[in-house]
Amino acid sequence: MPPQLPPNVPSFWEKIFNSVLLKLGVIFFLILLLLLPMSLVDDLIRERKYREQDVTAEISSKWGREQVISSPILAIPYDYVRETTERDEKGKDNIIKSIEQDWIFLLPNQVNIKTNVTPEYLKRGIYQSVVYNAQVEMAGDFSGLEQEKLGTDLNSVRWKDAKLVFGIRDLKGLLSSPTLTWDTTMMEIGTFEKTLQLFESNLVANIPLSDIGDTQKSFSIKMDLRGSKSLNYFPIANQTSIYVAGRWNNPSFNGGYLPEDRSVEADQFKATWKIPSFNRSLPAQWEGNPGRLYSFSGIDLNESRYFAQDELPTEMSSATNTTGSFTRSSDADMVQINFLPEVNNYQKTTRVAKYGILVIILTFASLFFTEILKKRRIHIIQYILIGVAMVLFYSLLLAISEYLNFNIAYVLAAVATVGLITSFIKSITKDLKIALLFAGILCLFYGFIFVLMQLRDYSLIVGTIGIFIILAVLMRVSTRINWYQFDRK
Repeated sequence: MPPQLPPNVPSFWEKIFNSVLLKLGVIFFLILLLLLPMSLVDDLIRERKYREQDVTAEISSKWGREQVISSPILAIPYDYVRETTERDEKGKDNIIKSIEQDWIFLLPNQVNIKTNVTPEYLKRGIYQSVVYNAQVEMAGDFSGLEQEKLGTDLNSVRWKDAKLVFGIRDLKGLLSSPTLTWDTTMMEIGTFEKTLQLFESNLVANIPLSDIGDTQKSFSIKMDLRGSKSLNYFPIANQTSIYVAGRWNNPSFNGGYLPEDRSVEADQFKATWKIPSFNRSLPAQWEGNPGRLYSFSGIDLNESRYFAQDELPTEMSSATNTTGSFTRSSDADMVQINFLPEVNNYQKTTRVAKYGILVIILTFASLFFTEILKKRRIHIIQYILIGVAMVLFYSLLLAISEYLNFNIAYVLAAVATVGLITSFIKSITKDLKIALLFAGILCLFYGFIFVLMQLRDYSLIVGTIGIFIILAVLMRVSTRINWYQFDRK
């Protein structure tokens, strides 16, 4: 009878290296290590997004920037005597009188603005930017100067040198010279006035008046305007009515005033505003040049984003400082219509990448349970390769989405990643059922993230419930494992 061999008892170090706790610790460390390439993916997305913004800014600079349309202001110059004291060589104070010029400003009584806007995409390489053409009709009237509120003598007012000043943000966007009708007379419009800088770009027309009675007149302005990204209105009349219609299925109504009435259909929208003068920072008439009346920074003031005074960006915070005796207006004092692109691929890719570490954790947990239940050892190097493949999914998604629709790009990137990992699992385990099971798990995870991307407002509640269910399944599976024994096979 042959001698009985002693049982093959694993050594202490073999027990350590084959322990479940050590494997879990290494997997946890690997997950932390994968945070580094995930951060590099975030940097790559940010870099491509900045590149898109640079191209968009370049297109806007040549087509026309975000436009701000302002109501007109009647400006009337007057002369006054300024006295200054100068001390001569003998120490005697002499009063020097000089004639200076200043301005009387009158805001409109009411202004009605009607705009028909046609947004479109303008492409440059793989990038595209939203631009628009707008036909603007503005009509209103002035109720006249109130003589009792004037602080100057009417005899010093130079009525014949009066001017009508209105502003847009970027003169490059004008397709032709605007037409102005003052009362019943056609007037020529220019940009030659340098002493009045009320707006970012000033359009000025000479309006010869005879006396104070001529300040009670009607006007109308028509212009064809090009711009990009957003169309803004700066309402300063006692009563401003704005009507905007256009062919775009994704407008965003922001700024300081929401529409009184809006209609957004499949490919067109309409919106109206009625804005009284209670919220403006300017009086109906005043004397003295206040300088720039507003500062535009192009901030997207959507309904979910509010700024406290100490949280305002630098451009907008400085815009709220007083100019003379008035507070300079900002984006928050305007009507703003943003023409959002139908799909923002970089924004969606960023949202998907935020779930990256969660998908990696769930995938490794599923792989670990599969390894124990099916008794198929998977080396830590193979965990690393699977993790790298999952990180590469986001780079693949980013690259494809720059050329194709985001949903199509997501499906292609997910199919490629799942196919790669499934074939790898099949090669490791030599078991088709295990590979198909793991493929189903990955499809479930990527499908879950895809659904969250489509839900927007309900993504938090659905995501939380989904993760809760996944955790419950993992807890249930863990009860089927005898954690005190581990088969090295």
